[in-house]
Amino acid sequence: MAITIIDTYEVMYSANTFVPRIWLKSAGKPIGQLIFKPNGSPLPPDGISGGQVNLYYHLDDFKNAIDLLRNEKPMYLLYSGSGGGFENGIKTTVEPVGEGEA
Repeated sequence: MAITIIDTYEVMYSANTFVPRIWLKSAGKPIGQLIFKPNGSPLPPDGISGGQVNLYYHLDDFKNAIDLLRNEKPMYLLYSGSGGGFENGIKTTVEPVGEGEA
């Protein structure tokens, strides 16, 4: 299981046939992307392409993902593998109960 800190991100909300994506970076280098397919469509398995992780979500999940990246720090990319039985995603670190917003 690989956990990599996410330092920065970029949003690509393209026209035409390209689906929305959030590009993730660590130490200035691309580490992966969150790819948002139309709601209800089958999602391809998560995987690695060109050394970067591709994680697939439905468009309904875009708001949740961007809110986490905007509001939580630090954030990490979790990649365990491709296919069934692997948990992949973005995650926060452990926070004390009742920490609240600053």
